[in-house]
Amino acid sequence: MTWHVYIIHCSDNSLYTGITTDPERRFRQHADGSGAKYFRGRRPLRIVYLETGHTRSSASSRELQIKAMTHADKSALAKTFAV
Repeated sequence: MTWHVYIIHCSDNSLYTGITTDPERRFRQHADGSGAKYFRGRRPLRIVYLETGHTRSSASSRELQIKAMTHADKSALAKTFAV
């Protein structure tokens, strides 16, 4: 099974990082309120970064690396992703 690491740009200009096997489904879950509690006070606007080809373990490790980045570094990373 292939895992993905993603960053979502939120309505309050924050950047949420997560992992999933199906990015489109997970985004819909966040948007309809059945995803992470993080989205209870903000709306997910769009996926701004996506890495594919991970195992569950490597996706979790990469998620932690990205979560440790500053907002500016996450934004720069997102700019490398062509939608």
